[in-house]
Amino acid sequence: MNKSSPKLILSLLATAVIGQLAHASSHREAPNITRFPTLDSTDFYAFNSYEEGRGDYVTLIANYIPLQDAYGGPNYFAMDPAAVYSVHIDNDGDAVEDMTFQLRFQSMLPNNNQGIELTVGPEGNQRTVGVPLKNIGGISAADQSAANFSESYSLTLVTGPQSSGTATTLQNSADSSVTFHKPLDFIGNKTFTDSANYKTYADSFVYTFALPGCEQMGKVFVGQRKDPFVVNLGKTFDLVNYVPIEGDSAPGADDAGGFPGGITQSADNDNLADKNVTAIAIEVPKTCVTGTGNGTIGAWTTASLPQARILNPDAKFASTEVNGGALTQVSRLGNPLVNELVIGLADKDTFSSAQPKDDTQFADFVTHPSLPELLNILFKDAVNTTLDLDIATLAPTNFPRNDLVTAFLTGFPGVNQLSTVTPSEMLRLNTGIPATSSDMQSSFGVAGDDLAGFPNGRRPGDDVVDIALRVVMGRLCYPIPVAGVETDLGLCAPEDASVGNVNFTDGAPVNASMMMNAFPYLATPLSGSE
Repeated sequence: MNKSSPKLILSLLATAVIGQLAHASSHREAPNITRFPTLDSTDFYAFNSYEEGRGDYVTLIANYIPLQDAYGGPNYFAMDPAAVYSVHIDNDGDAVEDMTFQLRFQSMLPNNNQGIELTVGPEGNQRTVGVPLKNIGGISAADQSAANFSESYSLTLVTGPQSSGTATTLQNSADSSVTFHKPLDFIGNKTFTDSANYKTYADSFVYTFALPGCEQMGKVFVGQRKDPFVVNLGKTFDLVNYVPIEGDSAPGADDAGGFPGGITQSADNDNLADKNVTAIAIEVPKTCVTGTGNGTIGAWTTASLPQARILNPDAKFASTEVNGGALTQVSRLGNPLVNELVIGLADKDTFSSAQPKDDTQFADFVTHPSLPELLNILFKDAVNTTLDLDIATLAPTNFPRNDLVTAFLTGFPGVNQLSTVTPSEMLRLNTGIPATSSDMQSSFGVAGDDLAGFPNGRRPGDDVVDIALRVVMGRLCYPIPVAGVETDLGLCAPEDASVGNVNFTDGAPVNASMMMNAFPYLATPLSGSE
């Protein structure tokens, strides 16, 4: 595909609306999911692999368990053994999954789930007593005998709809078993020596597996990572407690040449800088996921629990409850934070449990989005006072927001639209657009003249926050520079968006250098103890 094609660039720029209607990571996004932190998906990524030599692969990353403090012992952050964590792929556009990777976890203690025990007391008055910690000594890739806790998981491929398709249990190619293992979280440097040794340890949990009917092998890793999302989270949800406009003439210029009182780019604005997450990372050959479609896929992640849970009044490690009934979806994530700042509070739990094929029920939130109106209420008077103007409204006025409808629900022909068009919310990736190496990536993705980035899928280094603020406030109503030429996208007009050409930002920058340039891409987690 021609990287400089104006038609391609125009279409992808227009699709920048997808998933950019919110400006924070997907942490604690709905009332019900706050009660299930182990099933709370924080971010979802889908991109053409940019590790050297892996250009024929697609990487899918689903992050779970938000806001992990690295020092969060003594139990740290295990996955829920009753849950099913899923990564879905739709390759024909009917908004129903054609492939689903399901992961089911099991937690274990050594010694038949009794754990490591020590002999305590003098001779004649001794007791064998279990230890309270998850390890009793140093741990490395070569020696994990001091671990007092472990997690394993199975990996299943469901072909067809998740509820009725054909399930195949995938094998760990290392030993031909159906069991994969998850590393312990980064407890601290006394346990793992340092970050380099923890990385070596965690890397030993990257596995390969065979896909039915596919010549090349896939890869999988599940484990703790540094939270890759960067956002001014606390102030954003405190009624946007900062001036969300670039305070300098350009990001990082440090010249106060922008909006008076506007925020300045700084790593100090990242409230997630000291947080970890748990990542499910899967890499698969492109040819094995595109099916008979047009090479574009839609993807999203969900987590589900059995409908019924009966608690054990005499709980033991391996028998805390009994679970039964049909799987019930409690978490869903495709594009970042749609549920946080697009879906109304009363419908957030409905969205979490809904399937993409039923997304037309949420159409009003797209055609008449409330976020621009909230920003207008918060900032119109201050903007008019600062600039001595009399702007009637900061919010775009083109209703219905057909620019958002096209991008948010259908994709664009020839770019990221699947072969069948079914209005639905999912992260869409054109697998035919070559990946951009990490050193050449623009954190603004398509808007930064990098067609391999957001909203053509999403990479960990893509700054969806700043783009989101600008697009939702009407940037696409103004001419967009395409190959150096100001070009009208025809979606709406400048008079529809009074501040659509303003450089909105949360002041928290992100780029690909903050990640790894190879699978599983996300950086080594922060240590719980230096």
